[in-house]
This record gives sequence, structure tokens and C-alpha cells, in this order.
Amino acid sequence: DWSSPAFQQLSGVTQTCATKTVGWDNVAYFCYPFTLEMFFTQENESEDCLPQWPVLYFEVLSLDFWQRYRVEGYGSLVLPASPGLHMVTIPTWRPVELGTVAEMRRFFIGGSPELEDMTYVRIPTTFKGERLSRFGFRTETTGNVTFRLYCLQQSKAFLETSALRLRMQSVLDRLGGFSQQSSVYNVLEAFQRARRRMQEARESLPQDLISTSASTV
Repeated sequence: DWSSPAFQQLSGVTQTCATKTVGWDNVAYFCYPFTLEMFFTQENESEDCLPQWPVLYFEVLSLDFWQRYRVEGYGSLVLPASPGLHMVTIPTWRPVELGTVAEMRRFFIGGSPELEDMTYVRIPTTFKGERLSRFGFRTETTGNVTFRLYCLQQSKAFLETSALRLRMQSVLDRLGGFSQQSSVYNVLEAFQRARRRMQEARESLPQDLISTSASTV
């Protein structure tokens, strides 16, 4: 249920970076910026169907002075589901062959076993069964890759929530105005009722008492 713009590239290659010795490790600071934009359209509205977040696959290669390259590791990263800044460190591994001949070939000539399908790092796209077995596939751990991710999310649900909040606020404002108007109408109606009672009481009094009081005043 995920899609991306047609002009967006879903793969890329970083620059070559020289390593630095930090403690007992050789560290390369790539600082390679990339931007990814994905759209999610949920077709199944059932609660049991949870969306699967996009996965980023990466491969680490090394290049020496004699232009010999070697595969140093594979890894995968599930993009964070929450917005904000995320620092994620992913361990890597690489396939190996048994015997010293393969290691000598890797050291002197370069090259090493590679994956034909990058999705084999996680779940292959050709896998159709229920259980995935990697029995007999030999690997070794090689290192770690750290990603600094800045995630931004937009959703119509956020807009609907804000619009509902504004709508409720306007309704409350209108209700407040209606309450003020109703209080004014109540005062006017009470005044009209008191005035009618005074007129009825004045009409019910004897005429001579009214004329006497008027002449005294």
C-alpha cells in the first residue's frame, strides 16, 4: 500500500570515505544526505490489518589502494513510525565461504560472495511460505552503520482533527453568543411582563382614586 513519486529514485550510492581509527575500530563518517518521500493509501479498513512500514536496505563496500573492492556487510532498517529525530544503529553481516582459499582470494585479489537479491537481508520478495529457513547459509558479523533520520508525517486525519477542533470552538462561541442573546431576551420579556401587570393594576383601580392621586401630585 506504499507508493512514491515517479521522479524519485529509490536507490543510490554514497561517496567514498576514508576511515579513521577511533579506539579499536575503523570508523567512516559518510554524512551522506538523502531524502525519501512515501505515500500510504490504506485499502483495508479493518482494525486487524496493520500497515507494514517501509524498509531501507543497505550494503557496505570497501575499496583499497589497488582498487580492489570487497563486500563488508549487509543490513536493513525499518523506517521509524513516529515523527522526529531518530538515531538508529544497525549491525551488519556478510556471507562467507569455508576454507582458507576463499579468505586468501578475498585478501589478495578482492571480491567476495554477494547477494543477488538485496531483500534476502530481511524477507526475500520471492518467499511465499510461512517459515523462512536460512539453514546452511554461513555469515559473520562485520560492524555497525548509524543512521540519523529526520521523519515528517502528514495525514488527513490530522487535518480532520484540527478542523473538528476549530468547528467545536466555533460552535461553543456561537452557543456563548446565543446564551448572551437569550439572557437579554429574558430581561426584556420580564420587563414587558412587569409593565403589563402595572397597566392591568392601574386599569383595575377606581377612577376617583386615580384622579385624586393625580391632583395631589
